[in-house]
Amino acid sequence: MNNYQAAIMEQLARIEREEGVRIVYACESGSRAWGFPSQDSDYDVRFVYVRPLSWYLSIGAKRDVIERPISGMLDINGWDLRKALALFRKSNPPLLEWLRSPLPYLERYTVAERIRALAPQAFSPRSCIHHYLHMARGNFREYLQGEQVKAKKYFYVLRPLLACAWIERYNAMPPMDFDELLTPLVPADSALYAAVQQLLARKRAGEELAIEARVQPIHDFVEEQLDKYGQLAREQGEGEGVTEERLDALFREALAEVWGKESGICI
Repeated sequence: MNNYQAAIMEQLARIEREEGVRIVYACESGSRAWGFPSQDSDYDVRFVYVRPLSWYLSIGAKRDVIERPISGMLDINGWDLRKALALFRKSNPPLLEWLRSPLPYLERYTVAERIRALAPQAFSPRSCIHHYLHMARGNFREYLQGEQVKAKKYFYVLRPLLACAWIERYNAMPPMDFDELLTPLVPADSALYAAVQQLLARKRAGEELAIEARVQPIHDFVEEQLDKYGQLAREQGEGEGVTEERLDALFREALAEVWGKESGICI
């Protein structure tokens, strides 16, 4: 465990003490989990937590996220389990990614594993393609117009577009790791693959990748794929879905598992 991982675990334990919650799952969610961090990349830690039963038995609306100010390289925030399950039912791509993160920090109880088991049913090709397409379009519009572009932002357009391609080919949630996405989807002998690998090597080596001439093979691919998936998104199905009753039961069982007799719930 490096110094930052130790600091992350310390912060998670502190959140539990200060907030009176129990964290059931925590993971890395940003460029470190995607496989293309810079030397100064933040640690983007996301977690799911459970409060005691009495907190949920209230007529008042309560804040269902916990956020901590970014400190140094640590960006830590999390969702209440009830919020997470409501978003899970809508095939929320960030949550589906968290559950598949290659860099988990903490997993307690059976809650995350039980949600993960339902993920294939919750997965909606339409919702996920719309999410990734929106992400790609936003970064392309903001950073990659003109002859001079912010080169590192190519990855923040390429990754969601490759995620769309993965969904089209496999009808499944894409992996988080960039190499796992790239290898089966882009021919290794293509100009695109060579351009991406060259840019990737520079980024991983810590090069700044600031404003520079656009990379034409990547640029051409991005423009083509944005058009393609704009049309494909409208043609995708919603997926099987998970019933509210199933998730209600999972929520109650999670409270009983996490808090035991303190929960007051008998399963």
